[in-house]
Amino acid sequence: MTRFGALALTCTVAAVAAPLPAQQIPAGVRGEILAQFNDAADKLVQLAEAMPQDKFTWRPSAGVRSVSEVLLHVAGSNDFMLTSVGVSSAMRGENDLEYSTTDKTQVIAKLKESNARVRAALQAMRDADLDTATKLFGGDTTYRGVCLELQSHVHEHLGQMIAYARTNGVVPPWSRGGQ
Repeated sequence: MTRFGALALTCTVAAVAAPLPAQQIPAGVRGEILAQFNDAADKLVQLAEAMPQDKFTWRPSAGVRSVSEVLLHVAGSNDFMLTSVGVSSAMRGENDLEYSTTDKTQVIAKLKESNARVRAALQAMRDADLDTATKLFGGDTTYRGVCLELQSHVHEHLGQMIAYARTNGVVPPWSRGGQ
């Protein structure tokens, strides 16, 4: 395990226990990426918590991911992408988790754990690490590129889950104030 991987793993244990206060968000691009990730990741968890258990197997049509599969895809992809910045993973590939469970409690726990690992990795990374060359999905990128992909990916699936939720009569919790 790399120095960075060991540090990120150590930080993960603390991060799972408690979210980072705003004053601990790093300055600069890491902080901006982390703020964007946090916004979408927190909303994704809120949607997952608002969805009834019986909707976790719902899918808009055959061949399209179900609610639980989308949420577990995000968790698995987070973990997989972190390997590109030196954080070790027990998974064999990004979709390992996707079909592992439809149990709401387990799905949400895996999503929260995955989000905590991303947060810990961004906290452990130094600004100088952002220009480190790496590979992601077989292409050349940098640690910055991986971080941007992590926050972009969670935003992509947040939009998907908003559509899933509204189709199933679930109003996103953060938009209930005006109703």
